[in-house]
Amino acid sequence: MEFDMKDLVTRYVAVWNEPDPGRRREAVASLWAEDAVERVEETEWHGVSELEDRVAGAHQSLVADAGYTVIAEDPMAHHDAVTFTVHLVKNDEIAWSARVFLIVGDDDLIRYDYHFTTRPMTS
Repeated sequence: MEFDMKDLVTRYVAVWNEPDPGRRREAVASLWAEDAVERVEETEWHGVSELEDRVAGAHQSLVADAGYTVIAEDPMAHHDAVTFTVHLVKNDEIAWSARVFLIVGDDDLIRYDYHFTTRPMTS
């Protein structure tokens, strides 16, 4: 499998920070497969429609309302797997971090998206 890992990670991070709802919906559809699954702790989202709602809700509460920016670092990939760390940052302080693990399909769309919290939210 040949895909552009850096581009995928860049677009993944950008979707969470995207303020325009229309562009955000388009970005979700261009990242996740129609039947994709995202798992964060005990919560799951299935399919692009649920993922659109999930990303919009996270953007509203964490980025628009709380003023965080989502950033990523240390991406690695081989075969159909990509992993990297995401952080919620405000005022140069990391408030939350997770290790993201993605499985990418032959069409370069995310099939499975797992978040493993490595630094719980600070108050």
